[in-house]
Amino acid sequence: MSDQMSGPKAPKDPTAKRQYFYVMHNKDIYASPQRDGKGIQFIYENDGRFADSARLVGNVTDDEILSLMPTTAGFRKLVHSVGVSVSVKESEDVTFVLQMYPADPADPATVISRTFSANGEEQVIEMDGVDWLDTDNTVGQIRFEFDHPGVLATVDVRLYLNDGFTAPEQSADTAVAIDSVEYQMMISHSMLNPGNLDGIKKLLAKSAEGQQITLGFIGGSITQGAGAIPIHEKCYARTFANVFAEMFCEGDLSKVDLVKAGVGGTPSELGMVRFTRDVLRNGAKKPDAIIIEFAVNDEGDETKGECYESLVRKAMALPWHPAVILLFAVFSNDYNLQERLGPIGMYYNLPMASVKDAVSPQFNLSPSEGRVISKNQYFYDQYHPSNNGHIVMSDCIRALFLEATNELMREREAELKEYGDLHWSSEYQKYDELWTKEVETQLQKKPLLSGRFERVELLDKKDNPLSTEVSFTDGSFDKTDDDLQRVEMDSEIVPVPEFPYNWHYDGSSDSPEPFVMKCTCTKILAVIKDSGLAEYGTADICVDGSKVMSYNPLDIGWTHCNAVIICDGDECKEHIVTIGMAPGSEHKKFTILGFGVVE
Repeated sequence: MSDQMSGPKAPKDPTAKRQYFYVMHNKDIYASPQRDGKGIQFIYENDGRFADSARLVGNVTDDEILSLMPTTAGFRKLVHSVGVSVSVKESEDVTFVLQMYPADPADPATVISRTFSANGEEQVIEMDGVDWLDTDNTVGQIRFEFDHPGVLATVDVRLYLNDGFTAPEQSADTAVAIDSVEYQMMISHSMLNPGNLDGIKKLLAKSAEGQQITLGFIGGSITQGAGAIPIHEKCYARTFANVFAEMFCEGDLSKVDLVKAGVGGTPSELGMVRFTRDVLRNGAKKPDAIIIEFAVNDEGDETKGECYESLVRKAMALPWHPAVILLFAVFSNDYNLQERLGPIGMYYNLPMASVKDAVSPQFNLSPSEGRVISKNQYFYDQYHPSNNGHIVMSDCIRALFLEATNELMREREAELKEYGDLHWSSEYQKYDELWTKEVETQLQKKPLLSGRFERVELLDKKDNPLSTEVSFTDGSFDKTDDDLQRVEMDSEIVPVPEFPYNWHYDGSSDSPEPFVMKCTCTKILAVIKDSGLAEYGTADICVDGSKVMSYNPLDIGWTHCNAVIICDGDECKEHIVTIGMAPGSEHKKFTILGFGVVE
């Protein structure tokens, strides 16, 4: 027998890959902790994000392909197979799940799942092998499941196409040159209005004295940190807090207290109700600056700007007069509401930063024409910024603080030139007096739209901040719902429940008794839990014996907090609010999260 080793046999020719495009490419994900101990990254698709991901990441412009993607029937016509690769630093197993949604939440739907090693090797899942259900309606969500939380991974998801469809060329973006002159020029365009900067200068003077600075942020899912991986470390609020510490506190993070109060899918109508609890922590926090970000959420504000103005005035009117900054985020279709909300900031001469004005004009340019960051680089999905995008948002706020710093230095130089020394005993005292005078002057003006909800406060099963007497009769709403919308607050990764002190009816009564609240006030908002579960039903809301609305939690379709105005009077008097299950919903569930009340 020969000792000579034989070489390997010639491998088979590789199977020609079908045409494909990316819906995720080099996308960072983070396994957020779940109540069962697992770690999961959820990516929801049934609201148009799937097609938008194809546009942003896969360069798809074909209208036929884009129109097929949202529905299960269209997806099956278009897609031959799904290619998934997941890479982590340590050896991990991951379960990739692609889930359809039914038209009726009570019906089952197809769940496509595969568990594999997250070693970067592509797994190809052919759609012909899937047992599809007739009840499938839309492509609902993608999720990546790990056995434990805290896993940071990078993923690619390709859609391989059936015969007859043509995919565009797949290109890769270059890195974002955040230190370049072009980048800084882009950021400079975000300064929608420098406004009166005395509030920021007051904060900077306080920091220069070595005192701790509290930065408060309130907004929607972008402020919550959606799209940032990991959300608690890379969100724009945390990023800016780090930048502030580096610039003004010699890098000492202990000098910056971050209060982050973003809640996904909610407008300023809910923001003003939860402001005292979530931003001020019921008096435990006194932010030196409050950044308000609702420019892409406020389409859901039924007052079309009056709640936003009420929230702005509420923040300005705080006794210690924090700096108030308005931030305008943007969606991938260049949408935001700064044309509606910007005039409010102009009216009160507040510092305003528009991310839209910075990034949108350059999105359609080529790199040679001056594009600094592409949509694919900026957005995580059609609504939320990526880590790059969160850095851009932080830098837009930073530009306002730099403007305040430059203005402060010019004033200091002028004062030294005139007096030979600082005329004031303390720069903090100086700017505190100037900013207090400015705020008082602005708040004495008649509101631009309305400030009628400025004094709204949250009322729930735990707290009654009102001076007037309030009484409750729970009726059959005597349980507490713990299946709530949960959000990552401050610098924490573990989500906390919103509105845990609620009134819940569990559907167990043949004749459920209504919930009744008596309260002396002018205005009332009801905060209701929405749900995607068919076990939730409709309740009738009445005020002073008259039906105001029938509220169906399934209209929104996911676990979510929603505020609605149910009483909007001018006279402070006793009102009786009654909430009872509507006919046909006696055995369904319903949760009253709380109330916003204006005395």
